[in-house]
Amino acid sequence: MNEEAWHIEPSGPLRGDVEVRGSKNAVSKHMVAAMLGTGPSTLHNAPEVGEVGLTAAMLEALGIHVEISDGEITIEQGPEIRPRVPEKYTGLNRIPILMLGPLLHLAGEAFVPMVGGDPIGRRPVNFHLEALRSMGAEIIEDENGITAKATRLHGTRITLPYPSVGATETILMTAVLAEGKTVIKGAAMEPEVVELALFLQRMGAMIELSPDRRIVIEGVDRLRGASTWLAGDRIEAFSYLVAGLVTGGEVRVHGCPQDRLVTAITTLARMGAQFDITDDWLTASAPDGLRAAAVQTDTHPGFMTDWQTPLMVLFTRAEGMSVLHETVFENRLVYVPALQKMGCEIEVFAQCLGGPACRYHDTNAKHSAVVRGVSKLRGADVTLPDIRAGFSAVLAAAVADGTSTLRGVNHIERGYHRPFEQFTSLGLKIRRG
Repeated sequence: MNEEAWHIEPSGPLRGDVEVRGSKNAVSKHMVAAMLGTGPSTLHNAPEVGEVGLTAAMLEALGIHVEISDGEITIEQGPEIRPRVPEKYTGLNRIPILMLGPLLHLAGEAFVPMVGGDPIGRRPVNFHLEALRSMGAEIIEDENGITAKATRLHGTRITLPYPSVGATETILMTAVLAEGKTVIKGAAMEPEVVELALFLQRMGAMIELSPDRRIVIEGVDRLRGASTWLAGDRIEAFSYLVAGLVTGGEVRVHGCPQDRLVTAITTLARMGAQFDITDDWLTASAPDGLRAAAVQTDTHPGFMTDWQTPLMVLFTRAEGMSVLHETVFENRLVYVPALQKMGCEIEVFAQCLGGPACRYHDTNAKHSAVVRGVSKLRGADVTLPDIRAGFSAVLAAAVADGTSTLRGVNHIERGYHRPFEQFTSLGLKIRRG
């Protein structure tokens, strides 16, 4: 599977329309939440990404029925719940950890294998496990995975040391059926987290979003099935807007509301991008060229960490020195060597550049980058370490001198809806090999 490669020839400005579907980060969490309903749940506008098939296979292994057809996913509890996520799913993604709470409610016990996902730095599960312990779960960790037991989970007060998206989602999906009230302080408030809370509310959950990153959940006895339309993927929308800018073209993105991109739009506008925004689509072009910028990633509503990978390639197209300061994941810059191989002039540093000191300022984590533009990019043969790196390498290949071969493209297909077809429709010369 890893052997599949894309061969890309630079083909001038990318132009055209892209329709984005629901987000990879939302769809799999909604699938897990749907386990909790006593009737069928349906998710509309689901993307065709590897993550969906993987999550569906895990749910089926637990005895949950999953039906997928043309952007629609229906999920319903089967007659018998098996509380073990098989070990063959070890290290493939982050989803098993989110199944612990729901399985404790459905079966009183759970086993999930060790989590994985893109190698972007430690994404510790300790926030998840400490929250579950404080709600009454007994948890044992070993080299194979995590075993949990609980007769009845109860509400509690939880203060997260960092607004972790995954931990907030774990607590939400556990607290909705726990006895009594749970208060999360320091919760993540990303659009995908709020979207999950709204879906749980449709299922009958009692959830209050309070100011200052507080979420209050009152446990109920049961949840029913529900139906929802997944909002457009803000990572994908940003990635394709940047694809147009990097190549000197213009991509019109449909299906992602402006409010999910507000910080991204202003960041690109500061670099010289000009926007046209309607209720149905948005588009960006840079007829007068691009300027360098200093950008810091942050939790929502700051500049999203997943946006920085395409931005890094855009920096190589902007006149002057740009700076990026990553504050969310300590190893997010793992993709830089692939871009350097293609001629991107990027230096990475352990210091906090381009923003105030962050939680990595006294560590050895290389989490800041200085990029010189305009770099002359060249075709190369590169292997992709993760989803976002994959997309940024495609952008670099689109403006490089000569043909590029990108290996490990399954990473891109795990996180983006039909990227090969989308890029082809925008005019990129790309073939599978």
